[in-house]
Amino acid sequence: MNPRGRRKVREGVVTSNRMQKTVVVSVQRTVMDPKYKRYMRRRTRVKVHDEKSTCQPGDRVLIIENRPLSRDKRWRVCKILERAVRAEPIPDLEAGAQP
Repeated sequence: MNPRGRRKVREGVVTSNRMQKTVVVSVQRTVMDPKYKRYMRRRTRVKVHDEKSTCQPGDRVLIIENRPLSRDKRWRVCKILERAVRAEPIPDLEAGAQP
């Protein structure tokens, strides 16, 4: 075992990248209801350090636990698993573009 111990690794979807070098990642997990024994989806939103600011909203990322980097950030982006599908902008018909 390495000297830092076992770090938690999670997979999530980027929901916001409006901060500098920080993205908000939504991590989903399933838990069983103690009374009804049904599985429910639970969501956790964490702030994640993105050193190169390469993540965009909708990207699936792998994040790894890290030492505290700020008041809220305790995770960092390990790698981008899947890029979000970007839609092509539709030209404005009012701006003079011909159909």
